[in-house]
Amino acid sequence: MPVPPIHTKRLILIPYTLEIARAIRAGNTGILAEIGLQPTRIWPDQESMDTLPRVIKRLEQLPEPTGFESWMIVLKHNATVIGDAGFKGAPNKEGVVDIGYSIIEQEQQRGYGLETARALVAWAFRQPQVKCVTANCLLENAASIRLLEKLGMQEVVRDDEMIYWKLHPQHANYS
Repeated sequence: MPVPPIHTKRLILIPYTLEIARAIRAGNTGILAEIGLQPTRIWPDQESMDTLPRVIKRLEQLPEPTGFESWMIVLKHNATVIGDAGFKGAPNKEGVVDIGYSIIEQEQQRGYGLETARALVAWAFRQPQVKCVTANCLLENAASIRLLEKLGMQEVVRDDEMIYWKLHPQHANYS
């Protein structure tokens, strides 16, 4: 059964399919119009293009998306893709999934990243096998640090470059 899109106040999160990921990676953003989205020159950005090979590799191993891959972040008011977010694979044996997100520069500082992360975390914790969501960010990424703190994430450890975070359902901040 296909994973349905997630609707938030301002966004729609749409799971990548293998066909869509391959087409976008090949430069065919016209495939977006086929699913009712507006192609733009500002997405995919370089960060999304760098992520697509991993998304494609994961989707090639599955009969269909499970939701634990990547999702396109779409503005409701004009049906344009402004980024992508998702998980780096299915939960491990301890029930842990790792989340990541990327919003194009033109749409940053508008709360879309937090809205996306809250929606994906809420979705993940509705999946019975998920017990914990983790994330990591660069030490100097102040915006991501604020987002993860607002989400309710707890810092676990840091090294010379990264901060590592975790979130259990009872600490999640969905509003």
